[in-house]
Amino acid sequence: MKTAVIVAVAALVLVGAGLVSYGLYRKHEGRDVRGSSTVEFVTTQAPKPKPEPVNRFVWPMYRFDAWRQAAPLGIPASIRPPFRPHWYFGARSLVEFPPTAANGRLFVANANGTIFALDTAKRGVVWRLRTGRCTAATPAVVGDTVFMSFLNRPPCNATRSGIGGEVIALDEKTGKVRWRVSMGPTESSPLVVGNLVYVGDWRGRVFALSTSTGRTVWSYQTGDKVKDGMAYWGGRVYFGSYDHNVYALNARTGRLVWKAGAQQRLGPRGTFYSTPAVAYGRVYIGATDRKVYSFGATSGKLRWSHGTGGYVYASPAVWQERVLVGSYDGTFYCFDAATGDVLWTFKANGPISGSAVVINGVVYFSTFNNRTYALDARTGKPLWFFRRGKYAGVVTDGKQLFLVGYARVYAMLLKGRR
Repeated sequence: MKTAVIVAVAALVLVGAGLVSYGLYRKHEGRDVRGSSTVEFVTTQAPKPKPEPVNRFVWPMYRFDAWRQAAPLGIPASIRPPFRPHWYFGARSLVEFPPTAANGRLFVANANGTIFALDTAKRGVVWRLRTGRCTAATPAVVGDTVFMSFLNRPPCNATRSGIGGEVIALDEKTGKVRWRVSMGPTESSPLVVGNLVYVGDWRGRVFALSTSTGRTVWSYQTGDKVKDGMAYWGGRVYFGSYDHNVYALNARTGRLVWKAGAQQRLGPRGTFYSTPAVAYGRVYIGATDRKVYSFGATSGKLRWSHGTGGYVYASPAVWQERVLVGSYDGTFYCFDAATGDVLWTFKANGPISGSAVVINGVVYFSTFNNRTYALDARTGKPLWFFRRGKYAGVVTDGKQLFLVGYARVYAMLLKGRR
């Protein structure tokens, strides 16, 4: 009897030691990783296209460009705080993602599935399309075509099987549907590069569609939902999935180049809702494990990771070797793009879900407590705030700043200007 008790105690001790060892191992795996400024970090990458003249300035897609850096060049110096509201448009329901601007028009979609084309000078609706579908994406405008992703029909939080979504191409001038493609529910803000438009869906599939016909040129299957937008760089498209992985695919063929996972850790492993940004030979993306990640754009190797105090649903903005992103912990972070070191932080008035934008050295973001902040992107010094905003951020057409305040879109001008 005594021997049996000793054996049982020894077994419990071994099990306990094993659990402690496993926990320490997982904690080590999930640690923050500091990056290097000399390994797969290139500051001499190909320059961006020259900015267009202001009278033709466009903000064509989510995060502005295909790299998704959200830091456009060539914006007039007058687009800088402080601002005052000039006019506003009531979208009648939540606008979760920011609009796009092109050809004197603003294109915005509300959560109830209506997409509006607004005349930014006359402040009126040029056309609208009611789809009866849920939406959580930003349109893309290229040439005379508007591309938009749609989720299932209400209820918008439905999880039942068999629900579907679609991508629609519209005539920019009239709103007439040119083509539509059915797929799983999609909240992936379209990425347009050349003659292809890239989106992902809740069935875990990524599509490359012909911009002219909607024909599927290729598709790729992941292990779970793809909710983020794609980013493009160097002939590859990059995106994250709810299967805990970030992917790089050949943009022309859809062939897998690399797949990299969120770090192993105690508790649920990270999933990716954040749209990645590509810069300096790196991919930057937030995750639900409270971390911001940097992967090598060529190799897929983890280059750095840094924890925050909450989910990172927001998409990073990249500007002058800084990565700027908010967290559900209510803190806005500025990281060194090479190493992941924290350069500064700013404590906001509530959780941050929407993505930041940098315009003329000023970074803008909104919080769940209905406030939009403007900070000096170099130092984090607060410059201005507006008592509206929740999810979406700001965009500009080079003349006005457009700010989303839940179900309204505000056109903002420099204070004192008419």
